Amino acid sequence: MKFNKYTNEHINETLYYGEHESGLGVFVVPKKDFSKKYAIIGAKIGSIDNTFIPNGEKEVITVPDGIAHFLEHKMFEMSDGSNAFDKFSVYGANANAFTSFTNTCYLFSCTDNFYESFEHLLNYVKSPYFTDENVEKEKGIIGQEIRMYDDDGEWRVMFNLLMALYKNCPVRIDIAGTVESIAKIYPDTLYKCYNTFYDPSNMVLCVAGDVDENKINEIVDKIMGKKITGSKAKSIYPDEPKEVYQKEITQNLSVAMPLFNIGFKDNDLSVGDDILKNEIAVKIILCAIASKSSDLYENLYDEGLINDEFSYDYMYEENFACALVGGESENPDLVYKRICDYLENKKEITKEEFDRIKKAIWGNYIKIFNDVEAISSALIRNVLKGVNWFEFAKIFDLVTLEFVNEKYNKLFKDETLRAISKVFPQQEN
Repeated sequence: MKFNKYTNEHINETLYYGEHESGLGVFVVPKKDFSKKYAIIGAKIGSIDNTFIPNGEKEVITVPDGIAHFLEHKMFEMSDGSNAFDKFSVYGANANAFTSFTNTCYLFSCTDNFYESFEHLLNYVKSPYFTDENVEKEKGIIGQEIRMYDDDGEWRVMFNLLMALYKNCPVRIDIAGTVESIAKIYPDTLYKCYNTFYDPSNMVLCVAGDVDENKINEIVDKIMGKKITGSKAKSIYPDEPKEVYQKEITQNLSVAMPLFNIGFKDNDLSVGDDILKNEIAVKIILCAIASKSSDLYENLYDEGLINDEFSYDYMYEENFACALVGGESENPDLVYKRICDYLENKKEITKEEFDRIKKAIWGNYIKIFNDVEAISSALIRNVLKGVNWFEFAKIFDLVTLEFVNEKYNKLFKDETLRAISKVFPQQEN
């Protein structure tokens, strides 16, 4: 593999990138004299990828909900009976993995024995081992995890909101699936998902730290092979109505105080760098209307309607996008009304708000390069959805005040795109 070298003059950082002969995308950000090193490899398979055409086949299949998360759990089990974590411990590395709506990633960080740990990372991700026995055992473990999250107020208030926003999009389904859905997972289905989505052409590797890019290349060559074995995976997603599916969902759980999430469904789905452009615009809007320095936050807080748990977030992917605000309140309905009234009355994001928040976002971007974990995580998250994150400055400059206000009026003022999720304390008998 021949690396391309790119130097970003805006931030004085260098990136080596290339596509390995196996199809694997490889990105290396050297950070000389940093003691910590970080590597992460990700496959473009998440909880929404439950309908697809398997590699080498022609017919569409639908697999049980939660299979991407289940697959992540099983990847750590080795054919010799050991666990992949064991060898990381011997090397003094800290390893982990996670499954999101759109990706599954495996990672480690260390100060010593980096190349040994790196080789182990690639080896175990490339070596699945599923049997009837170990799959059945995992169903009980993940079933307990699912039941735990079913009782978690903060988890439920978010997923109930997604269930309200979306009618068909599988983002409305819990990442781990249900106890009933994972009961239908068997080794042959896991191998079918693995062979489709864990093909190197559907994966990305990112490394940051005081590392030698040539040594990285050598190890990738050694383990990944030199032949593309498949093609990029193709998932099938259902059509989704523009309006929210339900205006509100309410649930009672063991929480000390009522919880709420308010969502705004964005139907202007985009691809490539435009995903990041829209994400930046929505971040500016949310910061202007819902950060601790905003008038809305100050007014709600002074009235005792919210506390310092009030926050905002956003999700921007190729197949779904939304913004949300939420927190704790004794009166979520009144908070919702006040927020809706505020959005109705606030005509635009002002130039002063826009300039101030953009400076803060740029500062946070620069700060990322002081942390190898933050670099690698941001890089792989964006690369897997087709965004050239190292060109952040160019994309950032395209986010104008006019674009932000167009997004604000389209997304935050349309009542058909809003929904609320509420979780109240259990009623006493």
